[in-house]
Amino acid sequence: MKNCLILADLYINHEMMKDGFKKLEDEGYELVIKDWYHDNLQALQDDNIKLEHEGSEAVELPEEFLENLDQYEIIITQFAPIGKKVIDMAKNLKILGVLRAGTENVCVKYAQSKGIKVFNTMGRSNISVSEFTIGMILQESRNIARANKSLKEGIWRKNFPNGTLPLSIKSSTIGLIGFGSIGKEVAKRLQVFGCNIIVYDKYQKEFDGFKNVEKDYLLEHSDIISMHARLTEETKNLIDYKDFDKMKSSAIVINTARSGLINEEALIDALKEKKIASAAVDVFDVEPLPKEHPFTKLDNITITSHIAGSTLDNFKDSPLILVEDILKAIYE
Repeated sequence: MKNCLILADLYINHEMMKDGFKKLEDEGYELVIKDWYHDNLQALQDDNIKLEHEGSEAVELPEEFLENLDQYEIIITQFAPIGKKVIDMAKNLKILGVLRAGTENVCVKYAQSKGIKVFNTMGRSNISVSEFTIGMILQESRNIARANKSLKEGIWRKNFPNGTLPLSIKSSTIGLIGFGSIGKEVAKRLQVFGCNIIVYDKYQKEFDGFKNVEKDYLLEHSDIISMHARLTEETKNLIDYKDFDKMKSSAIVINTARSGLINEEALIDALKEKKIASAAVDVFDVEPLPKEHPFTKLDNITITSHIAGSTLDNFKDSPLILVEDILKAIYE
């Protein structure tokens, strides 16, 4: 009997794992599903953030997860850490599957050095994040959340950071920084509004008919700027102090990607000094966002708690995506 260890959690639970990897069971693998237990989602997120910031060795699996690791040819995880200790103990491991776009909780290079194939689910959040981005664009340009908050405080508000009469989406130029899978999905959805869409991505060669421009051109001409680049050493602080000086004073900045793409201090300065009209942000340098963070004191920013990718189908469909890659690898 071939064995596969699956580490479930509060987002992709035992039943979702069992259903999602049924094809492996049909191919003769015994699925051993263990729950990486947390009292609540916040506790799981705390461990996840620690792993994202400090790497796969930052959190240890409970001892019961380490039993009989040499029996497994495949290990599948979402948020649970797979560090060097686990890899060394899993002496017969051939495939390591990660149910997320990033692999910060897995020691990928070490696994690959042992001849282990590592797969992750790039693109699993394409739809959820692109939909959320459209929501943020609509909210921020039309002041939906601000009007709601004001009415609940008994204020019939008409004047907002972007004025009394904001520019419609149709009449706006929207600049997308990063034109990978999520950027492309955002552009497709924006086309329905009839707006002018420009993109900046020096790594892409195909732009699906959209106008690819230099970064400075995008900053200077966009009414709304939305971030969709991957976070690397090269893209860290892709938007910095000097970049806000190039934007329109009426510009809106959206970030549903990674906090490090924008210098957070520079964004705070731009909002305080009204170099731009406003921003909408779902990702932060420190998460959970501290209660006294400057963002919480500003009227011209909408903040959400890193929920752009959090949809039921996003998590439920992830095993269905990963299992196909694993099956291909098995029969290569």
